[in-house]
Amino acid sequence: MLMEGGQYTRVWIPDPDEVWRSAELTKDYKEGEKSLQLQLEDETIREYPIDVQSNQLPFLRNPDILVGENDLTALSYLHEPAVLHNLKVRFLESNHIYTYCGIVLVAINPYEQLPIYGQDVIYAYSGQNMGDMDPHIFAVAEEAYKQMARDEKNQSIIVSGESGAGKTVSAKYAMRYFATVSGSASDTNIEEKVLASSPIMEAIGNAKTTRNDNSSRFGKYIQIGFDKRYRIIGANMRTYLLEKSRVVFQADDERNYHIFYQLCAAANLPEFKELALTRAEDFFYTSQGGDTSIEGVDDAEDFEKTRQAFTLLGVRESHQINIFKIIASILHLGNVEIQAERDGESCSISPKDEHLSNFCQLLGVEHSQMEHWLCHRKLVTTSETYVKTMSLQQVVNARNALAKHIYAQLFGWIVGHVNKALHTSLKQHSFIGVLDIYGFETFDVNSFEQFCINYANEKLQQQFNLHVFKLEQEEYMKEQIPWTLIDFYDNQPCIDLIEAKLGILDLLDEECKVPKGTDQNWAQKLYDRHSGSQHFQKPRMSNTAFIVVHFADKVEYLSDSFLEKNRDTVYEEQINILKASKLPLVADLFHDGKDSAPAAATSSKISVRSARPPLKASNKEHKKTVGHQFRTSLHLLMETLNTTTPHYVRCIKPNDEKLPFRFDPKRAVQQLRACGVLETIRISAAGYPSRWAYHDFYNRYRVLVKKKELANTDKKAICKSVLESLIKDPDKFQFGRTKIFFRAGQVAYLEKLRADKFRAATIMIQKTVRGWLQKVKYRRLKAATLTLQRYCRGLLARRLAEHLRRTRAAVVLQKQYRMRRAHQAYQRVRRATVVIQAFARGMFVRRIYHQVLREHKATIIQKHVRSWLARRCFQRLRGAAIVIQCGFRRLKAKRELKALKIEARSAEHLKRLNVGMENKVVQLQRKIDDQNKEFKMLSEQLSAITSTHATEVEKLKEELACYQQSQGGDSSPQLQEEVESLRTELQRAHSERKVLEDAHTREKDELRKRVADLEQENALLKDEKAQLNNQILCQSKDELAQTSVEENLLMKKELEEERSRYQNLVKEYSRLEQRYDNLRDEMTIIKQTPGHRRNPSNQSSLESDSNYPSISTSEVGDAEDALQQVEEIGLEKAAMDLTVFLKLQKRVRELEQERKKLQVQLEKKEQQDSKKIPAERPSSDLDVDQDADLAYNSLKRQELESENKKLKNELNELRKAVADQASEHSAAHGSPDSYCLLLNQLKLAHEELEVRKEEVLILRTQIVSADQRRLAGKGSEPNINARTSWPNSEKHVDQEDAIEAYHGVCQTNRLLEAQLQAQSREHGEEVEGLKAQVQALKEEMDEQQQTFCQTLLLSPEAQLEFGIQQELSRLTNENLDLKELVEKLEKNEKKLKKQLKIYMKKVQDLEAAQALAQSERRRHELTRQVTVQRKEKDFQGMLEYHKEDEALLIRNLVTDLKPQALAGTVPCLPAYILYMCIRHADYVNDDLKVHSLLTSTINGIKKVLKKHNDDFEMTSFWLSNTCRLLHCLKQYSGDEGFMTQNTAKQNEHCLKNFDLTEYRQVLSDLSIQIYQQLIKISEGLLQPMIVSAMLENESIQGLSGVKPTGYRKRTSSLADGDNSYCLEAVIRQMNSFHTVMCDQGLDPEIILQVFKQLFYMINAVTLNNLLLRKDVCSWSTGMQLRYNISQLEEWLRGRNLHQREVAETMEPLIQAAQLLQLKKKSPEDAEAICSLCTALSTQQIVKILNLYTPLNEFEERVTVAFIRTIQAQLQERNDPQHLLLDFKHMFPVLFPFNPSSLTMDSIHIPACLNLEFLNEV
Repeated sequence: MLMEGGQYTRVWIPDPDEVWRSAELTKDYKEGEKSLQLQLEDETIREYPIDVQSNQLPFLRNPDILVGENDLTALSYLHEPAVLHNLKVRFLESNHIYTYCGIVLVAINPYEQLPIYGQDVIYAYSGQNMGDMDPHIFAVAEEAYKQMARDEKNQSIIVSGESGAGKTVSAKYAMRYFATVSGSASDTNIEEKVLASSPIMEAIGNAKTTRNDNSSRFGKYIQIGFDKRYRIIGANMRTYLLEKSRVVFQADDERNYHIFYQLCAAANLPEFKELALTRAEDFFYTSQGGDTSIEGVDDAEDFEKTRQAFTLLGVRESHQINIFKIIASILHLGNVEIQAERDGESCSISPKDEHLSNFCQLLGVEHSQMEHWLCHRKLVTTSETYVKTMSLQQVVNARNALAKHIYAQLFGWIVGHVNKALHTSLKQHSFIGVLDIYGFETFDVNSFEQFCINYANEKLQQQFNLHVFKLEQEEYMKEQIPWTLIDFYDNQPCIDLIEAKLGILDLLDEECKVPKGTDQNWAQKLYDRHSGSQHFQKPRMSNTAFIVVHFADKVEYLSDSFLEKNRDTVYEEQINILKASKLPLVADLFHDGKDSAPAAATSSKISVRSARPPLKASNKEHKKTVGHQFRTSLHLLMETLNTTTPHYVRCIKPNDEKLPFRFDPKRAVQQLRACGVLETIRISAAGYPSRWAYHDFYNRYRVLVKKKELANTDKKAICKSVLESLIKDPDKFQFGRTKIFFRAGQVAYLEKLRADKFRAATIMIQKTVRGWLQKVKYRRLKAATLTLQRYCRGLLARRLAEHLRRTRAAVVLQKQYRMRRAHQAYQRVRRATVVIQAFARGMFVRRIYHQVLREHKATIIQKHVRSWLARRCFQRLRGAAIVIQCGFRRLKAKRELKALKIEARSAEHLKRLNVGMENKVVQLQRKIDDQNKEFKMLSEQLSAITSTHATEVEKLKEELACYQQSQGGDSSPQLQEEVESLRTELQRAHSERKVLEDAHTREKDELRKRVADLEQENALLKDEKAQLNNQILCQSKDELAQTSVEENLLMKKELEEERSRYQNLVKEYSRLEQRYDNLRDEMTIIKQTPGHRRNPSNQSSLESDSNYPSISTSEVGDAEDALQQVEEIGLEKAAMDLTVFLKLQKRVRELEQERKKLQVQLEKKEQQDSKKIPAERPSSDLDVDQDADLAYNSLKRQELESENKKLKNELNELRKAVADQASEHSAAHGSPDSYCLLLNQLKLAHEELEVRKEEVLILRTQIVSADQRRLAGKGSEPNINARTSWPNSEKHVDQEDAIEAYHGVCQTNRLLEAQLQAQSREHGEEVEGLKAQVQALKEEMDEQQQTFCQTLLLSPEAQLEFGIQQELSRLTNENLDLKELVEKLEKNEKKLKKQLKIYMKKVQDLEAAQALAQSERRRHELTRQVTVQRKEKDFQGMLEYHKEDEALLIRNLVTDLKPQALAGTVPCLPAYILYMCIRHADYVNDDLKVHSLLTSTINGIKKVLKKHNDDFEMTSFWLSNTCRLLHCLKQYSGDEGFMTQNTAKQNEHCLKNFDLTEYRQVLSDLSIQIYQQLIKISEGLLQPMIVSAMLENESIQGLSGVKPTGYRKRTSSLADGDNSYCLEAVIRQMNSFHTVMCDQGLDPEIILQVFKQLFYMINAVTLNNLLLRKDVCSWSTGMQLRYNISQLEEWLRGRNLHQREVAETMEPLIQAAQLLQLKKKSPEDAEAICSLCTALSTQQIVKILNLYTPLNEFEERVTVAFIRTIQAQLQERNDPQHLLLDFKHMFPVLFPFNPSSLTMDSIHIPACLNLEFLNEV
C-alpha cells in the first residue's frame, strides 16, 4: 500500500471496465489527506478519494524492469493488479501463455495452435531445471518426472480450470511428454492408447455448454505407471461425478452428450437400421436445448472416429453394436408417452407405444413387465409386500432415473474396458497421476452438480493451501531463519459446513430418507441449522435457495431437484427386468448391483401380496446417495493426492468469445480468484516473497556499497552491512543460510536506491562530459576565429596586389591594341594592291594560254581520228583471227571436256562422298554397261538391217539388171523410183541411228552431270555440317559453362541427402541390432534353467553381418555395356534410334535363324522316327567306296570354303583398288580404261562366285546320292566267306576261332559304321551351314540391289542420307558382332581363370601333401641329426597364422586390446596387422580364411564398442583402425583408381586373388556406426556444459546484471552443489577430444567432421535455450555470447580447423547475439535486422524480440509495433515452421580415401600384443 508517496509515483486504482487501471500522482501525498491527485495513462486528471477510517490507499506499481516476469512471486509488490497486469503483458505483448506463480503454472488458453509442443521442445526441456527455462507444461512434467526418479515418490499433476480453459489439452501434453522422455517398456505404446481413448471419452463424457462446445462433464484421474527404470508400463483411469442429469435435461443452447447426436447422424447406415433412430430433433432427450448441431463439427465423422477408437482398444464389433443399442434405447425411453389417469394418483402407458417396444426390443427385455413397472412400484415391509401406483411426475422421475442409471452403468463399463486395455502385468514401481478436474463454477442457476463441483474445489483448495504453507515452512527452516506463523485463508469451516455431521450433505441424505421429503423442507432445515454460520447465508427474496460463501466467491444454489438428484432413485423391479435381459452386455451391466436405487418409503397400500424374504445384503448399496458416493470418492482422491507430491496447473479462459489472444480482465480476475492463484500470492506476500542469493545480491546492488567496504572479501558480510545501513527496520529482511529474504516492497525500495545512485552518477558524468564538451567547443571556436582573421588579412593583401597587377596590365594592353590596329590598316591596303595586280596579270596570261590550248586541241583531234582509223582496221583483222582460233579451241575443248566428264565419273568422287558408296558406283557402272550393251545391240541390229538392206539392194540391182536385160529399158523410171524410195529409207534409218546415238550421248552427259552435282552437293553439305558443328560446339561450351556450376551444386546436394539417408538407415540398423542384443540378453536372463546349456554358435556368414548381397560379374558387365551405350547415344544423337532398331532387328534375325534350325532338326528327327529302318552292315567294298567318297567330298568342301574366303578377300581388295585407282586417276589424268578394267574384273569375280555356288549345289547332290547308295547297299547280311583274299585263307581255321574272328569283325564294322554316320552327320550339318551362308549372301545381295534401285529413284539429298544410314547400320552390326564376340571371350576367360585357380589350388594342395609325406618319410629315414642352415629372406609384409589361432588373434588384437598399450607405436597398428593376415590368406588363395578373419574382426569390434559404449578413447581408437583397414583394402585392392599414390614396393603388396568390395562396404557401414557412437559420446560429455558455459557464466566480469528471481529459482529440483561450467572447461574438453583423435591417427577430414557436428550441437543447444529463457535475452548476454564465440573460433584457428563448413554451423548463434545487441526502435533498425539475420527464421527473430528483457531501467523494451514491423518485412520468407533447432541432427559423414605411406614390411609388431603365433612370411 501507498504510505507516503511523492510526485510521479505510479499506482493502481479500481476500474469498472478494466478492473484495475494505472495512474500517476501529480502531487505529493501527505498522510491524512482525503484524496489523491492522479493522472491516468490517457493524460486525464482525476481525483481519487481516500477512506479516512480504513485509510485504504491504492496499490503501488512495480518498476518496469519487473514487468513481464516469468514468475509472479518475483514481483516486488505482490497484489491482484500486479498479477493481472503481468499476465496481460506476457499474454498480449509477448504471446506467452504460461507463467509461474510460485508452485502453480498459470496457463492461458490462446485459442490458437502454437508451435511450442514439438519433439524439439520436449528434448529442450528434458533434463533441465524448472526455473532455468521459460514456463511451460513440459517444465512441470519434467519436474514431476525428475522428483519421482530422485525422491522415489509418486507425483501428481493437478490440472483445473473452467470449462473451455484447456484442461484436457494440458493433461494430454503432459502425458505426451512422459511417453516421449521415458519411453515405453513394452512394444505397446500406452500414450497412444490413452490418446485413442480420448474420442471415446469425449463422445460419452463431453457435451456442448454455453461456455464450451466440448466441455468435459466429468473429472478423471489418470495414473501413469513406471517400472524401476522409470519407463511407462501401463495406465489407469478413474472418473468422478459424471453429470448424469444431462442425459435427461439440457438448458437452452446446450446439448446432451455427443454420442447421442453422433448415433443419430449415422442412423441411416445399414447396420443401424434395427436401432430405429431418426433425427436428433425427434427425441426428447436430445432436443431440449434447441439447436442440435455445433458449428464446424460433423457428428457423423466424429462417430466414425469413435468406432475406430473402440476397435483400437479391443472392443469387439458385437459389443459395439450392443453399446449403440443401449444408447439408442435411452433415446427411445425418453420418448415413451405416459398418460395420467383421472384420479391423478396413477398413470399408464399405451401397449402400442412404438418407442417402448423399441426400448424393450433393443435391450432384450419383456414388454409387458417393463410397461407395468414403469407405472408401479413395490413396497416391502417386514411382513408384507405392496404394489403401488405412481403419479405422472413420479413416473417421469422414475423413467429419467432409469435412463440416467443405464447411461451411468454403460459409462462405467466403457471406462473399465479402457482401463483393461491400459492395464499391464508388469510390477509398478511408481506412478505420476494427472488429474483433469472441473474448476470452480458459478452460473445464473446453480444446482446439485455445481454444489458437488465447488465442494470438490474446496477440498482441493484446502490441500493446495496446506501444501503451499508447508513449502514455505520448509524453505524457512532450510534457510534457518525465524519462523513466524503466516495467516492464510483456511476453508475448513466451509468444508465442515458441507460434509460435517448435520452439514448440508448430511441433512440432504436425511431428508432423502424421509418418506415425503421435499426440497423446500430441506432448505428450511438448512436455514434453521446453519443460519449462524459465517459461510452460509439465506437470500432475501427466496425461500428455496441458499448461499454458500466459498473461498472464491459467494454462490447461490437453488434447492429444486436436489433431493431427486441426490436419491437418483432407480426402482429394484426395473433393475431386475434389466438383469433378465437377453443381451449379455445389458445383464452384465446390472448384475454387480452397486448403483441400483433403493425403494422409496412406504405409502398408501393398493394391494397386498404374500410376504417376501428379507432383502439381501447387496441391496444396501442401493441406499447410498449420490452425495455420499461423491464424498467417499473425493476422500479417496484426496488420500491419493496427499500421498504424492502435487504439481499445480491452473488453466485460465481469457475470453468467452474464444477469440485468439484476446484478454478480458474481468473474466481473468474471476478465474484467478477461483483457482487460488491470488491466495498463493497473498501467502507469499505475507512472509518474505523476495529472495536473493548473496552472490546475486552483491552483483546487483554493489553500486550501493561504500568503497571501504569493498575491500572485504566476504560477500555475505558486505551484504549484511549494506542492508543494515540501507533498511533501518530489521523486520523487513532476514539473513538465511544461502539467501536473503525480503518483505514485500523492499526490493522495489532497493531498486529505487540503485536507480537514484545511477541517476546521481549519470548526472555527475553528464556534468563532467558537458563541461569538457564546452571547453572543447570554446577552443575550437578560438582556433577558428584566429584562422578566419588570418585568411581575411591575406585576402585584403591579395586584393591590393591584384589591383596593381591589373593597372599595369591595362596599360600594356592599350599599347598593344593600338599597335595592332595600325598594323591591320597597313596590311589591308597592301593586300588590296596585291590583289589588283594579280587579277590584271592573270587576265593577260589567260589570254595567251587559251590561244595555245586551242591549237593543241586541234592537233589532238587529228591524232585521235587517225589512230581510230588504224585501230578499226586492226580490230577487224584480229576478230577474224580470234574467230578462227575459237573454233579450233572449241573443238579441242570439247574433246578435253569429254575426257574430264569421264574422269568425273571415276570412284574418287564417290569416295569423297562416302566410303560406303562403292556399291552405288558399281550399280551406276552396271547401268552404263547395260546401256552400252543396249547401244551395241541396237547398233548390231542397225548394222544387220543395213547389211540385209544392202544385200536386198544388191539383189534388187541384180534383178533390175536381169530385168533390164530381159525387158529392155521400158521400166527404168519405175526402177529408179524404187531405188529412190530405198535410198530415202536408208537415209531415214541413218537418221534414226544418229538420233539414238545422240540420245545415248545426252543420257551419258546427264548421268555425268548428275554425279558432278552430287559431288558438289556433298561438298556443300560437308561445309554446312562443319559450320553447324562449330556453332553447336560454341553454344554448348557457353551452356555447359553456365549449367555446370548448377549441376555440380545439385549433384552435391543430392549426394549429401543420399548420404544422410543412407547413414540414417545404418544408424537405424545399428539401433535395431542393439535392441535385438538387449532383448536376447533379457531372454537369456529370464530363461535361465539348470543343467548343461550350449553357447550360441559364433559362426556367422558375411550376409548376416553385412546385409549386402553379392554382385555377379555378368550384371556388372551388362551395366557397363548399358553405360557405354548411354555414352554413345549421348555423343551420337543422330544415330540413336537407328542403332537401337538395328540391334533389335539383328536379334530378331538371329532368333528367326535359330527357329529355322530347330525346325529343321525337328523335321529330321520326325523323319528318322517315321522311317526306323533297321541298320544293316555294308560290305567292305561299299565301305571303302563310301570312305573314298566322303574323303573326296570333305576335301572338296574344304577347297570350296577356302576358295570362297579367297573370293571374298579379292572382292574387298578390288573395292579398295577401285577407290585408290580412282583417286590416282583424278591426280594423274589417266585414261578411263583402267576403271572399266577394274569393273570388268569385279564382274568376272561375281561370275566366278556364281560358278562356285553351282559347284556347292552339285557337291550337295553328290553327297545326298552317296547317302542313298549307302542305304540301298544294306540289303543283305554280310557273308563270312567273302571274296576278299585273306593272308591265311588257305590254312585250316578252327570253327570257334572263326566265330570269334567273325564277331570281332562285326564289332569293328559297327564301330566303323558309327564313325561314318557321325562324320556324315557332321558333313551334312556343315553343308547345310554353307547353304545357309550362301542363301544369306544371296538375300543380302538381293536386298542391296533392291535398295540400290530404290536409291536411284530418290533425290540426291535422300540418296546421300540413305547411303549414310546404310553405312551406319553396317558398321553398327559389325560393332555389335564384335562386342558380342568380346563378351563371349571375356566370359570364357573368366571361366578359365576360375578353373585355373581351382586347379592351381589343387596342385598346391597336392604338392604340399607330397612335400609333407616326403618330409615325414625323410624324417623316418634319417638316423642322425643334421643341422640345416636356413637362407635368410626378406619380410614380404604377410603374417601367417593357423586356423585354430584365429580366436586368439581376435582376442589379443581386438577384444582385450587397450589403446594405452599401443602408445608410442605406429598409429592404427591393429589395422595393418589384420591386413597383413588377410594378405597372406589371399596369397595362399584361402577364401574361407579371409571370410572367417574379416567376419570375426567385424564382430569383435562390434562387441568391444558395445562393451565400451561410453568410452571416447576406445571408440575413437577403433574408428581410426576401422578406417585405416578400409583404406588398406582400397589401397591394395589392385584398382588403379586407388593406386595412383602407391610406390613400386606398395604395389607388390596388393591382393592377388580376391575382390573384397563387399567387405569394404561392410567396413564402411561399421565406420559410420562407430562415428555415430563417437558423436553420441562426445555430445553426452559436452551437452551439460554448454548452457552454463555459453549463457550463464560471466566470461566478461561485471557485465551482466542480476534480476530478482522467483520461487522457481529455488525449486526442489535444483541440486545443492554448483554445477556451473565456464568456457575454459568446454575448450579443455574439446582439446581432450582433439588430442585423443590425433594421437590415434584418425584422418584429419574425419576430425574436421567431428568438430563440425560438435559445433552444430553447441550452436543448437545454446540457441534453443536462448529461445526458451527470458532471463538471458539481454544486451549483456549478447556481449558475453559474442566473446564466447570468438574464443571458440580462436580455438578452431589454433587447431587448423577453421573451415567454412565448421564456421557456418555457428552462424545462427552469431546472428542471435548480434540481434540482442542491435538497436530496436526505428524502421531502419528493422531493415537492418532483417538483412542481418538471414540464418534465423522469422519465428526465432520474433521470439528473441519478445523475450528481450532490459536489465535496468535505462534500457527500453521492444515495442509491439516494432515486432509487427519485423513480421511484416519477413512475411515473404519461406522459413521452416519449427522454432527450435534439432540438436540431435547428425550431418552425413564422408570417409575420403587416405592412403598410407608405410610399407607392410616396415611395420614392427611389439611384444606387448602377445602375437608370437604369427609368422612373418
